[in-house]
Parts: sequence; C-alpha cells; structure tokens
Amino acid sequence: MSTTPIRLGISRCLLGDKVRFDGEHKQDHFLTDVLGRYVEWVPVCPEVEAGLGTPREAMRLMGDPHHPRLMTIKSKHDHTQAMETMIATRLDSFQKQDLSGFVFKRGSPSCGVERVRVYTAQGMPSHNGVGIFAKAFTEQFPLIPIEEEGRLCDPSLRENFIERVFCYRRFQDLVQNGVTKQALIRFHTIHKYLLLAHSQQHYETMGRLVGQTKRYQLKELTLKYGEHFMRALTLKATVRKHVNVLQHIVGYFKSRLTTHEKAELLDVIADYHRGLTPLIVPLTLIKHHVRKLDVDSIHDQIYLNPHPKELMLRNHV
Repeated sequence: MSTTPIRLGISRCLLGDKVRFDGEHKQDHFLTDVLGRYVEWVPVCPEVEAGLGTPREAMRLMGDPHHPRLMTIKSKHDHTQAMETMIATRLDSFQKQDLSGFVFKRGSPSCGVERVRVYTAQGMPSHNGVGIFAKAFTEQFPLIPIEEEGRLCDPSLRENFIERVFCYRRFQDLVQNGVTKQALIRFHTIHKYLLLAHSQQHYETMGRLVGQTKRYQLKELTLKYGEHFMRALTLKATVRKHVNVLQHIVGYFKSRLTTHEKAELLDVIADYHRGLTPLIVPLTLIKHHVRKLDVDSIHDQIYLNPHPKELMLRNHV
C-alpha cells in the first residue's frame, strides 16, 4: 500500500474559494466532502494567478479555436500573454508536486476541458474549444487523468476517473521505487482483471510488451507500458466486460463451492448482468469466497479493491 499522498490539481473555485470573475465560488460538495478525505488538493485559479484579480470583467476565448486569445467581453482587453506567463510558471511547479489527477471547472475559458465556447470577431460562438490552462496542462502531462466536475455527476464517469487516479498513483509508485523486470511483471499481473474489464486487446498488447525486455531499456519499456496502461483505462468498463471478468474469477474456485454456493454466486452475477443489482453485490460475494478459500491467485487482484470502498463507486445500477 502506497504511503504517498494522492495529490490532485483542482480549479480553486470548486473548493469553495470565491475566486470567480463575479467574486463567487462553485463549490462541489462531492469533491470537498467525500473525495477530499482521500486526496490532497492542489488548488489553482489560473486567472487570479495571472494577476487578473477578483472580481474581474468576464472573459471569453476568441479567434482560432486551436490557438484562441483570452479577451474581456466588454473592453476587449487581451489577457493571453499574462495567462501564458502564469502557465509556464505553474507547469514547472507541477513537476515537483507529483500530481495523480486534475479536476477542472467545466466551461471555463481557462479551465474547461471540452466544448468551451470560442467566439469569432463577429460574436458567433463555436463549442469546440479547450481552456487555455487546461490545454497546456494536458499537453505537458498527457498520462495524468483529468476530468471536469460536471461530468463527475455521472456515476460511471466518476468511477472511471477515480479508478484512473488510483491506478496512476500505483504506476507512479512503481516508477519511483526503482522499477525492475519482476516489479513490472507483478504490476501487470495484479492489474489483469481490472484491465480486462476495460480492454482485453490492450491487456494482451501490454502482456507482450512486458516480455520485450531485450528489445527495450527497462526505463523506456516502463514508460511505453504506462502509456498503454492509462490509455486502456480510459476505455469504458461495460456490464458485459465486468460479467466476463466475474465469470473468469469464479472459474478459479467454482469447483470448491457447494452446489448452493455456486448457484447463489451465479444468480447474483446474472442479476448484475440484467441490471437488477449493482456490481458491488457479486463482488462482495466473490471476495467472501476468495478469503474463505484462500485463493492466492485472485487475492491480490486490484480489480477487487481498486479504490476505497467508502467512496461507494460500484454501488450504482
């Protein structure tokens, strides 16, 4: 178990700080009251840190959606240079803070991740922009999981983001502890079923990659593995994929169950498949049997406990 704190960057207004252009905040209580118990927040307000003050004139992105300018709406003052100077300094500081994720403010001209309005000189908006700060962050740190707070209202997206955060922290620990061939193989092994719940193709590709220690230097191999690892986890873990994984796991100890235990377990998996019960139900029963039967090959699988159970991320149907 890692003792390194899980540090997440966050748009400062989401913590309840009154740093928005209108002098208000956009506190997200799930982030502050629930997830905040398990992570260390690194708050950022790009516009305040660029020296624009609070309150301030509202701004928006203008011009080329790929290279927009940050302009005040009424006075048409261009704050792009101030923002770019701030970004260069902040990105340098992030290198030392060892972030495992970032939660951005939806729709913000500095922090929005997708569908940010970008206006033409005639005032016509498009919805294909990215906030200036968010874009620079993702280009600098392409493996770090990111999400917008609005999308975290969706239980599946919330679970996926937090799962990626905890997985990335484990990968960071692997790298920082001085990766060996054996450590990389073990890392891949204990993430087997979690990866299969996202993409069997990626899992098999990564397995072949782990075996190529003669082709790559270990450091290069680990970085390539990390790219595949985080890319695989962005793919949706569907009910069908989960059912396939559950059945795989059950296959390891099914012959050791009584007829009644076997029927009960297959029934709860079927109920999950039909949308009658959340994933936590078959998983809880499987974990019970894994402990009771002492199934070594399954006991350490991250899939069984990918994040704190108190977050209740697998409790939705």
